Amino acid sequence: MEAADAHLAKDPVMAGLIERFGGPLDRDEDGSSRRPADLYGALLRSITGQQLSVKAAAAIYGRLIARFGDRAPTPEEILADDPEELRAAAGLSRAKTASLRSLAEHVIEGRLELDKLDALPDEEVARELIAVKGIGEWTAHMYLMFTLHRPDILPTGDQGIKNAIMTAYGLDAVPSPDAMTELAEPWRPHRTRACLYLWRSLDNEPLP
Repeated sequence: MEAADAHLAKDPVMAGLIERFGGPLDRDEDGSSRRPADLYGALLRSITGQQLSVKAAAAIYGRLIARFGDRAPTPEEILADDPEELRAAAGLSRAKTASLRSLAEHVIEGRLELDKLDALPDEEVARELIAVKGIGEWTAHMYLMFTLHRPDILPTGDQGIKNAIMTAYGLDAVPSPDAMTELAEPWRPHRTRACLYLWRSLDNEPLP
């Protein structure tokens, strides 16, 4: 990724971040551990981790998969399970339980074809995912970045990225999505990698 870093380093602030926090960027920089390799399991992991600290998200996902023999449940298993029992066993909110069931329904009914997402543009992938109840832009961005490995994603709703930009660029307040987009324009087409450096600048961990 030397070419990507060379491109990002044209921004003097980003060059400083690369110098301070450079190195292999091959781990889950969003703070998740053992992110599932399969497309459905990864989306389950993303939903359970929404708006939670890294530690809390890992604990809830661990309880979820423990209920199904330490593996990600299938859509059919999610729908066959009693919603209240599933919620209590995993420590899920009712909203997240409903979101997991909505995801399972979308997959089973063919409204969301996960195996075809990789062929779609970033914006269309996000639209497909956000059509599922309870999945928002942040989850769609995380899925694009860490499951589909899209190189040019800017998660404008991520509080960690907002805070990191504010600190690194000496801003008086956290930037708006429009301000973030404008500031990050020179990073294209490597905005995902720029975000990894920004997360690293927050003591190597993103904020929830």
